[in-house]
Amino acid sequence: MKTRGFIVTMLAAAFIFAPQFVNTSSAASGYSAKLISPTAGQVLYPGQRVKVEWKAIFPRVNLEWCEMEVLLSVDGGRTFNICISVSFDPKATYFYWTVPNTPTNAAVLDLRFGCEMNYPETYSPQSNSPFVIASGQ
Repeated sequence: MKTRGFIVTMLAAAFIFAPQFVNTSSAASGYSAKLISPTAGQVLYPGQRVKVEWKAIFPRVNLEWCEMEVLLSVDGGRTFNICISVSFDPKATYFYWTVPNTPTNAAVLDLRFGCEMNYPETYSPQSNSPFVIASGQ
């Protein structure tokens, strides 16, 4: 009985001190991203040039054949129909974007990552950072 109690205690400690064993987030699969700019609530204007910047954690794969792309949702993240970037090197952490004339109070970006056959395309919608695209003048 003492051995069984010891094993149960060790397993419980493993799950407490190593949450990655039970984490089902995108970080557990190896990729996650966090948008730095634009910031939540920021108001952008059509034609304005803004820096889209993020931090990303990648899986342990050769990034040579990988790419990232950024998609825009104007409905709060329900759909991502507008690609705002051309596929680019995943080691990049920003690009400059000219804001389109698509007014919305619920713009959300999705920072997608994938590697042809080595790693499936993985989504990272930034639902916690909605911003506004104002009406054109």
